[in-house]
Amino acid sequence: MKSKVGCVAIFVAMVVVLAIGEVKVANAVTCNPLQLTPCAAAITSAGSPTVACCTKIKEQRPCLCQYMKNPNLQKFINSPGAKKVASSCGTPFPKC
Repeated sequence: MKSKVGCVAIFVAMVVVLAIGEVKVANAVTCNPLQLTPCAAAITSAGSPTVACCTKIKEQRPCLCQYMKNPNLQKFINSPGAKKVASSCGTPFPKC
């Protein structure tokens, strides 16, 4: 009986260690609108976004509200093309 309890305790301990090891720490995003350069063609024309564009959109998503507040970037970020690219990449467009 004691060996079953010991085995269960070891199993639970292993599961906890594995679960803790799977916790991912969020990296801070450096907001830089130039990171969205791979998306320029897809935003301004009828082209489809590239894999590089979708990767950057997902990385820079936390920054989009900040970009929308910038008068120089606002017209690009709020454009139908930018919303189309975000949708095509499976990245919800933020509501700021």
